[in-house]
Amino acid sequence: MSRSQSGKVYLIGGGPGDVGLVTAKAYQILAQADVVVYDHLANPVLVDTAPPAAERIYAGKKAGAHAMSQEDINALLIEKARAGKCVARLKGGDPFVFGRGGEEALALAQAGIPFEIVPGVTSAIAVPAYAGIPVTHRDMASAVHIFTGHEAGEKDATKLEWKIISQLSGTLVFLMGASNLPIIVQELVRHGRSADTPAAVIQWGTMPEQVAVTGTLDDICRRAKEAGIGSPAVTVIGETVRLRKHLKWFEVKPLFGCRVALTRPFDQSEEIADILRNAGADVIVTPTIAVKARPLDEEIRTELLRLHGYDWVIFTSTNGVNIFFDHLSAMGKDARSLSDCRLGAIGEKTAETLRSHGIIPDAIPGRFVQEALAEAIPVRANDHVLIPRAAVARDALEKMLVERGAKVRVLPLYDTLPDKEGVQRLLAALSERRVNVVTFTSASTFESITKFTTSDELKKIFCGVTISSIGPVTTSVIQKFGLEVSVEAAVHTGRHLAEAIISYWQEKTKRFSARSSQSNAECS
Repeated sequence: MSRSQSGKVYLIGGGPGDVGLVTAKAYQILAQADVVVYDHLANPVLVDTAPPAAERIYAGKKAGAHAMSQEDINALLIEKARAGKCVARLKGGDPFVFGRGGEEALALAQAGIPFEIVPGVTSAIAVPAYAGIPVTHRDMASAVHIFTGHEAGEKDATKLEWKIISQLSGTLVFLMGASNLPIIVQELVRHGRSADTPAAVIQWGTMPEQVAVTGTLDDICRRAKEAGIGSPAVTVIGETVRLRKHLKWFEVKPLFGCRVALTRPFDQSEEIADILRNAGADVIVTPTIAVKARPLDEEIRTELLRLHGYDWVIFTSTNGVNIFFDHLSAMGKDARSLSDCRLGAIGEKTAETLRSHGIIPDAIPGRFVQEALAEAIPVRANDHVLIPRAAVARDALEKMLVERGAKVRVLPLYDTLPDKEGVQRLLAALSERRVNVVTFTSASTFESITKFTTSDELKKIFCGVTISSIGPVTTSVIQKFGLEVSVEAAVHTGRHLAEAIISYWQEKTKRFSARSSQSNAECS
């Protein structure tokens, strides 16, 4: 990404909703933006990709409620660019497919403002695909035609050449036309399209809230109304709609309909996020804690210089391992400094991080908690043990080793602090009922929340939300605040927590489906 003295505007397509469909270039620009001007349909996760100091301006437009006029948006983009800012103009879908990106680009060009277009995946293609409807098929449709449904209203009906449209071969796709669906159907049939033509309406395509209804032009309005379909929605008309019953793939994923909030820092959330997304969940990362390494002061330097005097060095987190080796490196040393020590790791992830630094741990417990780690370390009386860890942490490991006669030195390497911005994003998402499951991977990820709200408020915002915990220590802390933990990982890792969530959600969905079937049977 380049910057110019006068600033620059990037017109970015944010895709149809699923953040996995956004281009790498879009992420790159958002991560460096000074200003983000975003629309109603832009996924909030993308807005959060911008640096914390970036200015965020909502310019959303939805039916009957425009935050800003198009003229004001154009003027804003020009103003920010002239102030030397890197401006990310984030739109849903593709900026040049009914996104008014052409108007904004023209305004920028006329004002002499440098700009770039970052295409996005258009909902005209992606939303039908997520509903199992290909817009073309060699035997059914060799063409696809895309229209805006906004111009289908009675007042503006003449803007669309219905006589021509109704005779087009292939698939017809109408964007943003949920409220005008009856008029679209009426005009197509009135101008010659068969009432038996297959049709589908998909609301919130690619998102957990996705709802798809199929039928024909004769009954699709009734079916959509019965299903409560509203905006945003995509309407698909044509023979390929028949393929949905064979090609439906997104809605059968085990975590379809589930939005999960992860409270770990971003750099520690990749594995669990990938597992959950592959299972169909929409994942938002709202870190409630931040890890801040302590500087390489005299205390830390002294202990690292006398590692040869320790019998054991025991690590209780991946953060401790990485910061430990960062300090060693800053002192011009490496893993050879540990040649006289035996190493312990609290769990497989910590052990894996040690291996990445060329160290194979001597002891890993079967259960990834401090008590099990203490039992797994064969210390003898007067053994010297170093525990590099967070400044504030449970001391069960230290106490158990001391009881067995070891001489233990705890070396604080980092502080675990509440991430105020992440906590506020999580609380906002919970209050707006946009989250189904929250994961807590340590006691501190939960305790940080309690510093920004009351116990009564906690119970209110977590009402109806599935709380998941990485293990019994974290569960115990959560339960002290009167909250129920529905999911706990049998093995205390992010991977096993993700798998436990998947199993729980599948069982929950199965029970709901069984109750619905029973209710329908009783009513028939």
